[in-house]
Amino acid sequence: MFLHLGNDRVISGDRVIAILSIAEPISSDMQEIIENAALEKKLINISKNDKKKALIICDEGVYLSPISSNTLFKRAIQYQKEV
Repeated sequence: MFLHLGNDRVISGDRVIAILSIAEPISSDMQEIIENAALEKKLINISKNDKKKALIICDEGVYLSPISSNTLFKRAIQYQKEV
């Protein structure tokens, strides 16, 4: 099963490690995760001009998504039930 992250980006549900909510102001820990992923060229911003609402950490990279962490979590749970 796949998990739709927003803006036509879909990943395998097996790859998700964590789904985190991005709240303003962004915490220093969250900012560090984003900066490290960017330095390692593993940051994928799929939010385009939309507000970034969730950070999805996967084995191959870190995604910034315009979809809320609650919605993504529900989708991931649905994936687990189908497997």
